[in-house]
Amino acid sequence: MDQTAQRPEGLAAYIAVTAAYWAFMLTDGALRMLVLLHFHTLGFSPIQLAYLFLLYEFMGMVTNLAAGWIAARFGLTFTLYVGLGIQVAALLALSLLDPGWAIGLSVLFVMAVQGASGVAKDLSKMSAKSAVKILAPEGDGALFKWVALLTGSKNAVKGLGFLLGAALLAGFGFTTSVLGMAAILAVILVAVAVFMPGGLPQGKKGAKFSEVFSKDARINRLSAARMFLFGARDVWFVVGIPIYFYAVLSDGTEAGNRAAFFQIGTFMALWIIGYGFVQGMAPKLLGGKDKPLSEITRLAAVWVGVLALIPLALATLAFVAGAPQGWLTVTLVAGLLLFGFVFAVNSAVHSYLILAFTQAERVTMDVGFYYMSNAAGRLLGTLLSGVSYQVGGLPLCLGTAGIMAVLSFVTVRKLA
Repeated sequence: MDQTAQRPEGLAAYIAVTAAYWAFMLTDGALRMLVLLHFHTLGFSPIQLAYLFLLYEFMGMVTNLAAGWIAARFGLTFTLYVGLGIQVAALLALSLLDPGWAIGLSVLFVMAVQGASGVAKDLSKMSAKSAVKILAPEGDGALFKWVALLTGSKNAVKGLGFLLGAALLAGFGFTTSVLGMAAILAVILVAVAVFMPGGLPQGKKGAKFSEVFSKDARINRLSAARMFLFGARDVWFVVGIPIYFYAVLSDGTEAGNRAAFFQIGTFMALWIIGYGFVQGMAPKLLGGKDKPLSEITRLAAVWVGVLALIPLALATLAFVAGAPQGWLTVTLVAGLLLFGFVFAVNSAVHSYLILAFTQAERVTMDVGFYYMSNAAGRLLGTLLSGVSYQVGGLPLCLGTAGIMAVLSFVTVRKLA
């Protein structure tokens, strides 16, 4: 009885939301690897591969801008269920893809389906992140701890999704894989809807769409810094590095392709899992429980300044090497893992700051606006990933990432 009394109010709803978010992100990570590797083997260029994800990121921007108002109007459970449902529909639609279609038609079809998946992802994300602000206990660093746990665990699960996607493609092929994921996610959606406990707001009729735009300068600056931060990651993460590793690892045979799929998927998975683990540990690494908000705000500038140095150094090494080499590949793996560590701390601090800056009565609005900027960064990074790699290869790809990180530093330091 004492243990029940000591449980934070809203914990059951937090667990249910987190479990639903985990299920979604597992399929999201798997789907990204399935699409990237499947269409690369069909002969798509780096820019064409980037196109496949552009509408996904653009719809994420649009969704986040509107999702805050939708959640305020109809409730957080509504946006969570709709997000999961749209993802099931998107997976089913991808199973209809015909290899005999012309490349242009295939690109348009996958872009459209990925756009729907982008809507689904950001409805689910906004619901889960906003729920933390409402459900977390007050005081004693609980908000930083709860949001770091949700964000870190989500990214670890998404990392497993990268590995799952590569393994499914190698073992079962594209169509069977997306159908299987659709069936499993549909079962999870029904289970979450049936067993979701109370604790989340149900919405209010008076919510106005114009309220999604924040008037708080701190939130606007943090949102801009977030855009450049995620642009710095996705410039190399979406197209550049996976295609570079494929060129290094595959010998062109079917068996070689499958081995390359698994190795690339393993690296991407380990990167995301490690990133998620560090995010979850960020409050302890930074001593967030004992630090005032002003000090954590200052640390946001310090950590992104360190982050910018890593891709700039790797770009220099790639330029000196001139072509894929064994030592360069090993250095890239080590350097990008270090990037992941520093990036994870940055991301965790941002995720805490947006919830610390906002007020509970407009949390869905501010979180939606903030993650719209997050999606804008991914959109910009995705486009630049394909363009920079095709125009200037790995050195330009990594150099562009460094420039984006510098822009994030310039923006976020004004918060301190």
